[in-house]
Amino acid sequence: MKILGIETSCDETAVAIVQAHADPAQRILANVVFSQIEQHQDYGGVVPELAARAHLEYLSPTLQQALKHAHLSLEDMDAIAVTAGPGLIGGVLVGLMTAKALAMALRKPFLAINHLEGHALTPRLSHDVPFPYLLLLVSGGHCQFVEVQSLGRYRVLGSTIDDAAGEAFDKVAQLMNFDYPGGPALEKAAQQGNPKRFDLPRPLKGRPGCDLSFSGLKTAARMVFQNFPHPTPQDINDIAATFQLAVVDSLINRAEHAIQMLSAPVDHFVVAGGVAANQTLRGQLSTLCGRQGLTFVAPPISLCTDNAAMIAWAGLERFSLGYTSDLGIGPRPRWPLTDL
Repeated sequence: MKILGIETSCDETAVAIVQAHADPAQRILANVVFSQIEQHQDYGGVVPELAARAHLEYLSPTLQQALKHAHLSLEDMDAIAVTAGPGLIGGVLVGLMTAKALAMALRKPFLAINHLEGHALTPRLSHDVPFPYLLLLVSGGHCQFVEVQSLGRYRVLGSTIDDAAGEAFDKVAQLMNFDYPGGPALEKAAQQGNPKRFDLPRPLKGRPGCDLSFSGLKTAARMVFQNFPHPTPQDINDIAATFQLAVVDSLINRAEHAIQMLSAPVDHFVVAGGVAANQTLRGQLSTLCGRQGLTFVAPPISLCTDNAAMIAWAGLERFSLGYTSDLGIGPRPRWPLTDL
């Protein structure tokens, strides 16, 4: 079984082809991502209108490149899967309408996929993680702890009450004049800094539950930075290191609470989303899992950020159980996992 996946929910134009295979290393036949960093760099963030226009321009050649890489044709596909939400409405619409057109023209089954479910199922694509498991989904737009019980059954244990961790990383990086996207640049600077030089808060630490908050932490980092009219490179590195440690500490504290809130025992703790590429976070989560007797799983970095392989895989899992979608489904800018 081969599934074509399309992802256009934010600023990556992505097309992938996955197949059902016992060996995870043999499942991804093509995974092509066109990043729009240059289009949005001057604005310090994603401009929805520019993103949608770029998807229109690059989706067709990205599709052709994926087919060429896999040495397959559209007729070889068993179904077409696409992100139908959540995401920026213009971008979602481009991918959704393209997938519908392909499904109609080829007379192939169509699957509208929730972007968050794509992230949630990525550890099953890369590591064959069995249900149930605990997921930390941490990215630029989402930050939540989810008990993944089975396909389509998700219990959200806690989520951010304001900003997502990835957004906080990018905004603090922008404050310090790092190039967009700022998260990787901030992480690189933090490697050269002293994480204990400044005192930053750990929002909600110790409180019941596992909700998260990063807005106040972002403001505190800005106030520290404003104390340096002419910061040296070391000042910037130290602020970056201090901020990164505060974010990671907050996530670890909330993760400890999330483990205690599970409705049933699990063997695996998995992390997904763009911020899951952060090596400091991965290291601390691995240590936490060692203390808790859990197996820690982090997908390859190429599958942490937005990609179409996760969408194709979610489509494959659903199609394998007989699910398909109606071509009348519309784009959903908001689509919580609990609605599945």
